[in-house]
Amino acid sequence: MKLSEIYKSDKTSVSFEIFPPETTEQIEKLFDEIKILKDFNPAFISLTCGAAGKNNENYKTVLKKLKTDFQIDIMPHFTCMCNKKVFIDDNLEFIKSLGTENIFALRGDIPEDYKENCHDFCHANELVEYLKMKTDFSIAVAGYPEGHIESTSIEDDIKNLKKKIDAGADVIITQLFFENDRFYDFVNRIRDFGITKPVVAGIMPVISLKQLEKMTKLAKITIPQKFLEKIINNQNDKEYIKKLGIEFAAEQCRDLLKHKVKGLHFFTLNKAYSTSQILKNIL
Repeated sequence: MKLSEIYKSDKTSVSFEIFPPETTEQIEKLFDEIKILKDFNPAFISLTCGAAGKNNENYKTVLKKLKTDFQIDIMPHFTCMCNKKVFIDDNLEFIKSLGTENIFALRGDIPEDYKENCHDFCHANELVEYLKMKTDFSIAVAGYPEGHIESTSIEDDIKNLKKKIDAGADVIITQLFFENDRFYDFVNRIRDFGITKPVVAGIMPVISLKQLEKMTKLAKITIPQKFLEKIINNQNDKEYIKKLGIEFAAEQCRDLLKHKVKGLHFFTLNKAYSTSQILKNIL
């Protein structure tokens, strides 16, 4: 089902993001995790291209198994970084052969050798425009409740989001956030700017201090002080932090559901436990 149809429903949809593992053993472990997540009837599972702007060769293997063996709708990620039109065209043919109808179009992480890797697309709106010209897919794009880390202001960031919508995007999936008021403010701001497309909340359960520190280096994310203090004070207690992360995200999701959010998109980090526990607590 296309994203444009999924988010017409009044019911909040659940979806998951995973990334392609690098080894056969890791792929098998991922599929074990998927078996758990499938019980929550996801609208789709999105698959990143890889990490740090690099494409992972297991991308196609994972996509095919999700669609054929698990019979789950998939949303592959396409990024501007590293990808020429010929690469996009080749992957579009493969994705079409699986019966896929959705794409997540992003600029992507900038590789260290950026000048050598920005080829035919440098901005997500350019990629969206190309995909709409080549297919009738439904396209998701990223939104940033606190602004993109490279943006000079939230206003400029929303202007860039409008370019992606005007190019043909159907749905906005946000970066993770920890303060729901920032999400609601973001939605109000883009509505005032004339953007009417559905906005899906990106949720990532905290599992460690290291993970949290990495996220805040890569993105503009405000962490509630009391929550951060608990994590710092108990950083060596893995089970405590995992439980704390589940409880915090579950409370976030309950509030989002009360506000009738269109969708909850979980960044799973290829692990089912935290996400499954959150969903058990809120559904």
